[in-house]
Amino acid sequence: MEIGISTFVETTPDVVTGEVISHAQRLREVVEEIVLADQVGLDVFGVGEHHRKDYAASSPALVLAAAAPQTKWIRLTSAVTVLSSADPVRVFQDFATLDGISNGRAEIMAGRGSFIESFPLFGYDLDEYDELFDEKLELLLTLRESEKVTWRGGKHRPAINNLGVYPRPVQQPLPVWIGSGGNTESVIRAGLLGLPLVLAIIGGRPTQFAPLVQMYKKAAAQAGHDVSKLPVASHSHGFVGEDTEGAADKFFPSTQASMNVIGRERGWGHYSRASFDAARSLEGALYVGDAETVAQKIIHLRKNVGITRFMLHCPLGTMPHGDVMRSIELLGSEVAPRVRKEIARWEAEGEPQE
Repeated sequence: MEIGISTFVETTPDVVTGEVISHAQRLREVVEEIVLADQVGLDVFGVGEHHRKDYAASSPALVLAAAAPQTKWIRLTSAVTVLSSADPVRVFQDFATLDGISNGRAEIMAGRGSFIESFPLFGYDLDEYDELFDEKLELLLTLRESEKVTWRGGKHRPAINNLGVYPRPVQQPLPVWIGSGGNTESVIRAGLLGLPLVLAIIGGRPTQFAPLVQMYKKAAAQAGHDVSKLPVASHSHGFVGEDTEGAADKFFPSTQASMNVIGRERGWGHYSRASFDAARSLEGALYVGDAETVAQKIIHLRKNVGITRFMLHCPLGTMPHGDVMRSIELLGSEVAPRVRKEIARWEAEGEPQE
């Protein structure tokens, strides 16, 4: 069971002071967070791609590369790369470069993107949202196969005729995961392609995603892939504190502010403390509390959904850097050992996964 962190490197106004830190400061902070995650034994750190004022990381590979020489073990991934509006050749080159700098620890998490700012920025039509992703994913996977690349071309990208693409990554192949918000089509596609799956579980009941995981595995098996070798990850909002109520009180203000900003853009209802507290229950999608509380929720997710990698999205909105660092420290030093010990126990005893 792998456990890690994901972040969007947000620069929203501080909910107490109203201060907005610079993109430069937040980028330096996230490098410190990645280094700490490595030091406390976490398995993976993901940085999401966004192209708007309240997010600082438009280039996840560059941010991860800044941390790579300062880390030893942790895997470094995008979360996600908005492949639909990117050039797959450049994406491959960027992450192959990261793979070299980190000596084989880079991953690409490819997705359509739930934010749309990159489409007009790079000259793409949102009406071709799905078509763009399909074509560019095909090219990205082709780029992994050999040093010299031949690709048929498509509507949005000219053909490539036996051209070299460099640098080549350390890992063969360079890992490509598919990020999904729970769309049936994307889950089945990942299975048919034999690619690892990441589910964004940020609302509702996480156990409701179990049928999607089974659907993914069924598609993979039908396509002839070894399902036992296909990891399934989840990404959920959360925060680890010294005690559960204190953690909730620290995490709620920035969470509410962020959810209401996005909610106004997307037509959602008001995000209240009652909604937040309900999501902190065992069956909810918020992983907020002391180490034991968060560990038990992750174990519950593993047993009931089949997740093999869990990524805690922290912070949500802008929180004091010291609080984020402490949450990362507790996740690595106290949550992860509890989860790994319990999972090792019930796997050794042959306890069935539900």
